[in-house]
Amino acid sequence: MSDIDRRGLMTGAVVAAGVTLVATQANAQTVAPAAFTSRPLPFVPTAIPGFSERILTSHHDNNYVGAVNRIGAIQTQLGQLDMTTAPGFQINGLKREELLAMNSMILHELYFASLGAAGSRPGSRLAHQIETDFGSLDRWRAEFVGMGKALGGGSGWVLLTWSPRAGRLLNQWAFDHTMTLADGHALIALDMYEHAYHIDFGARAGDYVNAYMGALNWTNADRVFTRAVAEPAQ
Repeated sequence: MSDIDRRGLMTGAVVAAGVTLVATQANAQTVAPAAFTSRPLPFVPTAIPGFSERILTSHHDNNYVGAVNRIGAIQTQLGQLDMTTAPGFQINGLKREELLAMNSMILHELYFASLGAAGSRPGSRLAHQIETDFGSLDRWRAEFVGMGKALGGGSGWVLLTWSPRAGRLLNQWAFDHTMTLADGHALIALDMYEHAYHIDFGARAGDYVNAYMGALNWTNADRVFTRAVAEPAQ
């Protein structure tokens, strides 16, 4: 083969590689991740009865803020993928992690919004709905507490949720961050992962649930419920 032929072959290979690279870059257009900023605790961490400042700030700064930070990292990687050529396990893995981080952020924000001064009770509208759907506030409480204690030593969430499709309130069990009622409007969230209670309560998950119920604040739940019931049923 002559030097001219070799040079021609090499030039053709370089051009072909360049075309492939341009095509790949065109298919893998980088998408900027959504920008999420962590929210501060909605209360003074020394003011929640039954909980130490240490557990509340650790829970917020490590678990909640960590979830918020993971979202950007995960979405950056998703934005760099060529979805036409990326293997399914890679797409599935990143999308699962995105869901975990997003729901962890949202549920932790609801958890902290559910805590406040002792002695809070639901507003009249929400209280009436609880009585309609559970028989009484005490009956709702017994079920919610029982579900939380049943998750003790494991992990997951207990959520008081309004379902437009069902037209009622439900206490929803969730083993992890991916499990939420598809049409649900979560009003109250009880975090049953050990990071939520181990510093203060060790393995005594039941004592943690009792402390949570003693610090339950219904203000945010009332607001979310009022907004949710104004939406048309699906």
